[in-house]
Amino acid sequence: MGLKVPLSAEASVNGNDQAHWDNVYGSKTEGEVSWFQDEPDISLTLLALVGASPDDTIVDVGGGASRLVDCLLDKGFAHVSVLDLSAAALAAAQVRLGARSDAAKWITADARRWQPPEAYDIWHDRAAFHFLTGADDQRAYIERLNRGLKDGGHVIIGTFAPDGPEKCSGLPVVRHNADSLSRLLGPGYILVDSRRHEHKTPWGAVQKFQFSTFKRGS
Repeated sequence: MGLKVPLSAEASVNGNDQAHWDNVYGSKTEGEVSWFQDEPDISLTLLALVGASPDDTIVDVGGGASRLVDCLLDKGFAHVSVLDLSAAALAAAQVRLGARSDAAKWITADARRWQPPEAYDIWHDRAAFHFLTGADDQRAYIERLNRGLKDGGHVIIGTFAPDGPEKCSGLPVVRHNADSLSRLLGPGYILVDSRRHEHKTPWGAVQKFQFSTFKRGS
């Protein structure tokens, strides 16, 4: 199967970041990265919590080669987009899915600069936002979230917890809890759920995450 050309490629992405992640996904198998999940149970649980249905539009920001898209397609979700800075990560997911990859949209872009082509019902982010260590980058991401999420839609953000790792893949992260995310998102987002999650890496180490789910609007 020939790989599809991504919907959008941002010329203005941070080249160093992109090169880092392309190298990671080009040099390691999925079982050799710390964030690998054979089954994204926590994400599926939270999608069920917000009442996600197969007709909903969902974007998985920083989805990389995650298997969440596989699970959603298995469940009949028909409007799934996967966005990542790394074209290599998205290519790996497409190869894994084979012909089924045609059922999803693949977007190579920097979430800080991306121009969402539509408004989504659900914005999902597992372990992308915490790499944004600067206030300007955080604001730029949230501006895209505001453009790309419907009023009444939900955003699910998973980050390292306050007692979680300080780095991932050699890069510094900002650890969050529900309060810090609430302050950054602002009053337009209502917290509907917050929970801790212990992720076990492929080599058995435990990473402490927190997942916060917000609804946009009243």
